Amino acid sequence: MQFAPTAPTLIDTLVPGRSLARNIALVVGFSVLVAVFAQIAVKLPFTTVPITGQTLAVLLTGGALGANRGAASLGLYAIAGTIGIPAFAPSNAALQGELVHFIFPWEGSGTPIWNITSGGYIIGFIAAAYVVGRLAERGWDRKWNISVAMLIGNLLIYIPGLLWLGFAIGNGFLDSTLGFELGAVIPGSNTLDKTLVAGFYPFVVGDLIKLYIAAIALPGAWALFGRK
Repeated sequence: MQFAPTAPTLIDTLVPGRSLARNIALVVGFSVLVAVFAQIAVKLPFTTVPITGQTLAVLLTGGALGANRGAASLGLYAIAGTIGIPAFAPSNAALQGELVHFIFPWEGSGTPIWNITSGGYIIGFIAAAYVVGRLAERGWDRKWNISVAMLIGNLLIYIPGLLWLGFAIGNGFLDSTLGFELGAVIPGSNTLDKTLVAGFYPFVVGDLIKLYIAAIALPGAWALFGRK
């Protein structure tokens, strides 16, 4: 199994070495990090997709690990939740009566990604981590253009996320799993409008903030530790 990046990433500078055991530990460790950030959740009354800290963790994972390990870490995260490990963000039922949930008590959900309305975003995490990681391997994580890489990563999360959510709203195939009619609880005049209300508009500001944090964290870490 070959994980060696084109150029050293931040994690290769901070934790040097090339052993398979080290790389597996990094992949697993960052997957756990994403699961922890998924438990920082804000419930919205008009959508089944909560605001979480996942995007920040995904972008940092790609930027720190590089393309292959970043994608592997998010792939492992997707598999873990799909097979029942409570790694995904808390469900609406788990957040009942809560506006904001901060990690503990652990309310993570473990459900196949094809049975949840946020499943498309989780697939997007893998693509985002890979592309941000690939750009980081080209040195983008040390310069201002990391912001462009993070923006591209965000778009790669939104595209499959919104497509899947829109498909669920328009076709109602998850209604029996959810126990209610998804399209009926989301405001909007048509499927596109409902999809944007439920999966895009409420998240833009928060994602821009998370993007900004990630974009200053990586170059900042290089400035502090890279030369050493």
